[in-house]
Formats: sequence, structure tokens, C-alpha cells
Amino acid sequence: MFRALMIVVFYMFAVPIIGVIGIPWTLLTGNVEWLYNRAMWAALHGVLFAGVKVDVKGLEHLGPRKSYIFMCNHVSNLDPPIVVASIPGRTSILVKKEVFRVPILSYAMRLASMIPIDRQNRESAIQSVEKARAVMQSGVHMTIFPEGTRSPDGRLMPFKKGPFHLAMETGFPVVPMTIFGSETLMPKGTMRVLPGRVTLVFHPPMDPSGFKDREALTQSVRDSIASALPGHMKPLD
Repeated sequence: MFRALMIVVFYMFAVPIIGVIGIPWTLLTGNVEWLYNRAMWAALHGVLFAGVKVDVKGLEHLGPRKSYIFMCNHVSNLDPPIVVASIPGRTSILVKKEVFRVPILSYAMRLASMIPIDRQNRESAIQSVEKARAVMQSGVHMTIFPEGTRSPDGRLMPFKKGPFHLAMETGFPVVPMTIFGSETLMPKGTMRVLPGRVTLVFHPPMDPSGFKDREALTQSVRDSIASALPGHMKPLD
């Protein structure tokens, strides 16, 4: 619990400072990069500050100046700050609508083209996918956790259809990502954070045009993510 408190306190100090400086700067200059880069620094270092070490593998698969849809499994609240901050370049992400209720943070996320999503409302979810398409066409990556929520036991769960509709319709290459280790450092249902090591793997990009349909792309991405998971996290199906 103490380490989780350390993360919260770090964010309580870092987010307002970055927001107070970065939001006016962004509004004056129209350049969101300063705000985005500092926000990603804070996101990752809040986790590192609590004793979590991160190993990143596979970045050599990514090409410069290309836009991707990154898709990663989700097993812990530690995942988003690690995954998003580890992606080269600027990425948007589908964020639970509840997070957008946090003052300063919500405004900064909108400036950074983050997209709120209400998973309980199908029409709202469809609108979020359409907004994601527009963001990607502006040259920003998109990061999605296709399971839709955290796995309760670390095992890879079935994927939602929406992210793969987006991939097939836009044609942007999909980069599967695998994260593991965080499921034991901060499991779903607990606020306790343990020190330890998290591994994040970037797999080779997949071109949606090379698949006959959405289901084939979905299965290939799922197989790629599962290939790097330890045995106790592999799907049972």
C-alpha cells in the first residue's frame, strides 16, 4: 500500500505542475509536444519511483515516421503508464470516461488527443472509434487494450471487435505488444504495489490488408501477443 501511495503522491505533485506550465504553453504555441513529453515522463517515473523496473524489447521492429495502432494485453493498473510512455512518438489512447473527470488531467488529455470511451454504451463506443480514426489521420499513433479491461488472473482474454474494425477500415499497421510481470506487482482488485520487473515486448507490425477479414487479423494479433506470455498467462482457449 505504501508504494501505491508513493505513486499517487508523485502524480499529485507532477500533474498540476506540468499542467500549469504545459497547458498555457500549448494554447499559446499550438505545440502539444512539450506537454505530451513531460506527461509521459511523469507517467513512467511515477511507476519507477515505486520500485518497478521496465525492460522494453522489440523497438527495432518499428519504422520512423510511421503511424501504428498498438494493441497490448492488460493485466494491471501499472500497464497504461508503462505501455504508453514506452511508445516512440506521440500516441493517443482510448481512456475510460471516468478519468476525464479529474481536473487539469482531463483538459491536458483532451489537448493531447486522448479519447474518452464509455464501454457500457455501444453508440458512444462506436463514436470513440470514429474519433480514433480522425486522430490517426492527423499523424498520431493509437494505443488500445483490445481485451477492454484488465484480466482478473493475468490470462489473455477474448478481444473486443472495435479495435479491429478501426484497423481494417483505416489500413494502419497493427503492432501487437505483450506485457507481463505487472500482473504480480499490482494485480487487479488491489491497491498494493510491489517492487519488481515488468517486461514489455513490441512484435513486428501487421498490415491489415494482408488478412482476408477482421477475424483473421484478430486471431493473428492475439496469437502474437500470446506468444511472448509466460505459461500461466497464456489463454486457455
